Amino acid sequence: MPARKTAGVAGDGGLGSLGAFSVRPLTPETWGDLEELFGLPGGSMVRSCWCMAYRRTGKPPGLGGPPGSMAAANKRAMCDLVGSRVVPGLIGSREEYLKLRRSPVMKPVDDTPVWSVVCSYVAKPYRGRGLQHRLLAAALEYARQNGARVLEAYPVDKADRSHDDFMSFGSRSLYERAGFREVVRRSPTRLVMRRELGSAELASPER
Repeated sequence: MPARKTAGVAGDGGLGSLGAFSVRPLTPETWGDLEELFGLPGGSMVRSCWCMAYRRTGKPPGLGGPPGSMAAANKRAMCDLVGSRVVPGLIGSREEYLKLRRSPVMKPVDDTPVWSVVCSYVAKPYRGRGLQHRLLAAALEYARQNGARVLEAYPVDKADRSHDDFMSFGSRSLYERAGFREVVRRSPTRLVMRRELGSAELASPER
């Protein structure tokens, strides 16, 4: 679910105010927004992955080919997924992310049906403005409206600060502020957190 570009975001080079903020599902109609978002500064990792890394297991398509082959294959795969009217984005049912099953850190905790927040991305010009909090709040509401009852995340938890480009999993504090609690830790710097969803009003995004 890419952040929708409005007058306060697009065209000001990151120097002006953010203006209005809204979130839309990724569909064929909004595919161009995703391409524009990933093309902004700070997007080198997402331009390689195209949000496909955790949707597959085994050897990724394009591996070992000419430079850019894997990125191009990932982009095609995501575009095909969107074209099939699957709505990928910030969150989804855990079963959609095949790689989670084999991860020593993110493998299933139990048999509880969960939706997973695997990662999120904010372009470099707009970091430090609370957008991850807003994206997470939107994800919570989207999951609740679509029948999810438990949301799961896999944030980083360490004393020293990582470079922003490597914080796609989010920080522990990000999820704690949104009402998540730790359920298991399988790594000194990574953990699994969950939040139960109900009909009650969800936490407000950071302003």
